[in-house]
Amino acid sequence: MSKALQNALKDELPASYIMIAGPTASGKSQLAVDLACQFDGEVINADSMQLYADLSILTARPSKADMQDIAHHLYGVLDGGHRASVAAWLELAATAMTAIRARGKMPIIIGGTGMYLDAAVNGIAAIPDVPATIHQDCVAVFDDIGGAAFRQKLARHDPLVASRLADGDRQRLIRAMGVFNATGIALGQFQKAEHEGALIGRPVKVAMLPPRDVLYARIDARFDVMLEQGAMDEVGRLINRQLDPSLPLMKALGVTALKAVLEQEMTVDEAAHLAKRDSRRYAKRQMTWLRNNYNAQITLNTKLSESLMESIFSLIR
Repeated sequence: MSKALQNALKDELPASYIMIAGPTASGKSQLAVDLACQFDGEVINADSMQLYADLSILTARPSKADMQDIAHHLYGVLDGGHRASVAAWLELAATAMTAIRARGKMPIIIGGTGMYLDAAVNGIAAIPDVPATIHQDCVAVFDDIGGAAFRQKLARHDPLVASRLADGDRQRLIRAMGVFNATGIALGQFQKAEHEGALIGRPVKVAMLPPRDVLYARIDARFDVMLEQGAMDEVGRLINRQLDPSLPLMKALGVTALKAVLEQEMTVDEAAHLAKRDSRRYAKRQMTWLRNNYNAQITLNTKLSESLMESIFSLIR
């Protein structure tokens, strides 16, 4: 890139940032580094599992070599015993973005967690925190009566949210019930209120959507590499911490399957089969969300080309 283009880009820094979204194993991390090199940027993580420090291998957190001396933020910054929220991520991301811009750099947000990406652009509703005791009560009820009955119970108080969630969406169902039990007001009512906290600036949205067969092959191959790199030991250390099984990190892709191996309930091959299947299903849900909600200005199904690099610059300018 010419010096003139670089200078022009820096003039636009307060107004724009790049956002890269895509399913797991789609190549987002490499694209973020490529764009950071071209646009003098720094990377901000928007993947909910990569926030946690405990599972660097199983969550496919970029290694030091992958980062190629580009500054990366919000990777491994939370302990696995913490229950992260969209609001907490949004605050961390805003702080990182302010610091990046103060250095004259381009913020590049990258991730596959739809709630984070949506909050970055549109902000979130101001929803009170749910006390831990109320949350645990909701967890106990869910485990006792099951997802279908729990959702029917929620529908009596919060029909709007209950209608949007599936019986198996344990985390969001419990969250909605917890909000109602803590406040007496339905989560759906809070969500109708004006949103706040959106990140400053206009995003240039890039979507990574490889062909499904290519993506699924990458997912399968990547899990084999994770096993070779020590994912089993990583899960063993997490299990030894005896954390609350309802914590988000305890439900990370692959944890349940590898835990079953460690407890001699499953073979490694059986666990790999289940973990790969679950990852493919998750990727499918991510792609559906991206196509229906993300509204990307640029969609990539292969590597970034020089012409698309210029398109990104034009959108920023």
